[in-house]
Amino acid sequence: MNIIQKHPVNNLGYNFIDEKYIPKGKDEYHLRYKQNTSGIKFRKLSALEIEVLVRNRNTSDDWNNILVASPFNPELIKNCKFHGLIRIGILESFYLEFHNLRMPVGLYNSTIISCDFGNNVCIDHVDYLSHYIVGNDVMIANVNELATTDYSKFGSGIVKQGEDEKVRTWMELCNENGGRKVIPFNGMLVGDAYLWSKYRDDEELMNKFKEFTENKFDQQRGYYGMIGDRTVIKNCGIIKDVWIGTDAYFKGANKLKNLTVNSDSKRKSQIGEGCEMVNGIVGYGCRIFYGVKAVRFVIASHSQLKYGARLINSYLGNNSTISCCEVLNSLIFPAHEQHHNNSFLCASLVMGQSNMAAGATIGRKNTTN
Repeated sequence: MNIIQKHPVNNLGYNFIDEKYIPKGKDEYHLRYKQNTSGIKFRKLSALEIEVLVRNRNTSDDWNNILVASPFNPELIKNCKFHGLIRIGILESFYLEFHNLRMPVGLYNSTIISCDFGNNVCIDHVDYLSHYIVGNDVMIANVNELATTDYSKFGSGIVKQGEDEKVRTWMELCNENGGRKVIPFNGMLVGDAYLWSKYRDDEELMNKFKEFTENKFDQQRGYYGMIGDRTVIKNCGIIKDVWIGTDAYFKGANKLKNLTVNSDSKRKSQIGEGCEMVNGIVGYGCRIFYGVKAVRFVIASHSQLKYGARLINSYLGNNSTISCCEVLNSLIFPAHEQHHNNSFLCASLVMGQSNMAAGATIGRKNTTN
């Protein structure tokens, strides 16, 4: 039986963090305020602005919790449902254009729960947008779910306050039975993965690697998802617990969950049609298209997955390409090229500057090489 809980509707958008996990003297927004470094100064709505918003079929559980920057044009928000604390940057009468996608600045036809927005964002037909900090000039259209939970880890294998060790995400490299598993984290180098998976008999070293990883990240609950400046997201299904850098481009992805997608103005990452990615790290400048399936993975910078590639429990080094193939439980060093449907890796260690020829096979199910 599905357990459906009922709560007062006025609580929607509040109590993101359980009270027992909020530090003394802080509130549920303390990490949100720390994360949002935009410098935008917000103010409360005027009575006239509220009147315009209501006329444009917008609703809020408390208009006092809708904060805006100046100048603010309430005519650019239509048919939205707001819950919780909402902060909206400058909205001006422009439209933004990216690859022939043209969208008017403003918030339209969306349900928005406890979010911050930068200046001149375009949000339209986002069915459920919850607990995100959205940068400047961001375009988001036709997304079913874009949400963050209070225990988000964004792809790194850490455990949050109050969680059991069994929820930790591990990458099972070079051994299908998990005997050489490592904890993935944002910024992991191929050398990190190699040392961790190689020297399993050095218990002290293994414990230190785990300690280093845990110390690199905060175990506090309540971090919001981030969407960096100039990122474009369109026609996607589920995007949950995903941290997204600047200048990224998502189009037509089916499901993205528990990820960090690194991207910036010079190293733009893209995720395209039909992709499903869960529990992983995407490096800078990566391109991932056409039905890719990736679970428990790290993809280092400037690499590509495409044409139905499957990457599971694997690390893919920098400047690599995997196309039309299945790669499981593998540690692959940089500059790897692998194409064709008939090549297959399983529980492998592949060193740098490698190229899988047509018809080549490394490993098969239930064997280790």
